[in-house]
Amino acid sequence: MKITLDVDCTPEEARAFFGLPDVKPMQDAMLKKVEERMSHSLDAMTPEALFKTWLPASVQGMEQIQNMFWNAFQTGQTQKQKKSEP
Repeated sequence: MKITLDVDCTPEEARAFFGLPDVKPMQDAMLKKVEERMSHSLDAMTPEALFKTWLPASVQGMEQIQNMFWNAFQTGQTQKQKKSEP
């Protein structure tokens, strides 16, 4: 035997029928906090903010790479000069 029962009601009516609490106020408060955090995070993702964050570090990194190569070239030159001296 198979019995099918269709109930046509809104989620609020079903919640009230089963005695479940209304979580709409809590959902609204949490959604507001999430929206605030997302908008704050989006402000940090503007191109100007990204350049301010990344550019100094990348420029410093490039200077370090240049210094490393410069030191390596200087070391190579001094070793070459020492080998050529009798």
